[in-house]
Amino acid sequence: MFPLKIGYRTIKTAIGAAAAISIAQFFGLNSFASAGIITILCVQNSKKKSLQAAYSRFFACMLAIVFSFILFEMIAYNPVVIGLLLLVFIPVTVRLKISEGIVTSSVIILHLYTSKNITLEIIFNEIALIFIGIGVALLVNFYMPSLDAKLKQYQVEIEENFRTIFQEMISYLRTNESRWVGEEIIETARLLEEAKSIAFRDVQNHFLRTQDYYYHYFKTREKQFEIIERILPMVTSIELLVKQGYMIADFLEKLTEAIHPGNTAQVYLNRLSELQEQFKEEPLPKSRDEFEARAQLFRLLKEIEQYLLIKKSLKVDKLFVKGHNT
Repeated sequence: MFPLKIGYRTIKTAIGAAAAISIAQFFGLNSFASAGIITILCVQNSKKKSLQAAYSRFFACMLAIVFSFILFEMIAYNPVVIGLLLLVFIPVTVRLKISEGIVTSSVIILHLYTSKNITLEIIFNEIALIFIGIGVALLVNFYMPSLDAKLKQYQVEIEENFRTIFQEMISYLRTNESRWVGEEIIETARLLEEAKSIAFRDVQNHFLRTQDYYYHYFKTREKQFEIIERILPMVTSIELLVKQGYMIADFLEKLTEAIHPGNTAQVYLNRLSELQEQFKEEPLPKSRDEFEARAQLFRLLKEIEQYLLIKKSLKVDKLFVKGHNT
């Protein structure tokens, strides 16, 4: 048997539905269970999504009441009229960008249809159900558990994988040998996708926050990872051990140690510039193989420079208020 996994959204949905039904029942509303249905439909995985859902569903329900009154009272209380109503109602909600409320509105439409006579009392009853259902959903969605611990764990794992990948490149530049299978590449790609998704949800849970440390962090790491994926084939294509390869390996070793809070990209850009100047002062290659190896190494330097410039160009030093990373 598989163990049941109950998340925060499930717990909030259960509590919200029960609370909405209880409130509607307390006030003696007809079809009080529908308040729970509305709450279930409105609970989302972020505060902003919940607010957007509430907005769409409220105005769609108000529109549904108007459409129902006009068509049912002017034509007939007939299943064919329900089909006609939906034929008009759905395109209108899409046009008004409130189509998210179609399902909720359908509940209200069916209530009005079964009443066989739309009165002010019935309309007030439906509006009350809507307010209770949406209101309770907003209240239970007001609490969102902190995602910082989970995002921090993703940060640690990604940084560790970066270090491992760099260490493998360093080893190859010094020995031209490697038994590495590259599993960190696949794992890092997965971690970045998952981390970005959670970081974006974290942004959605803050109405007033315009910038988010973790979201920008993982976007930056993703761009740097693209550079790493381009660098790896360059490194493995170098078949000749040359002095410049050892120099780059030494530089990468220092860079690897700096994949943690406390260092800025500019420090290593300056060191990289010094390394490039040293390359220019070296004697010309003595063979074709050496020429090709040094050409690849020069391209490698350019990619490493881009790796470091990504952070600087995105100005993450100002955004990453919790620390600096390279």
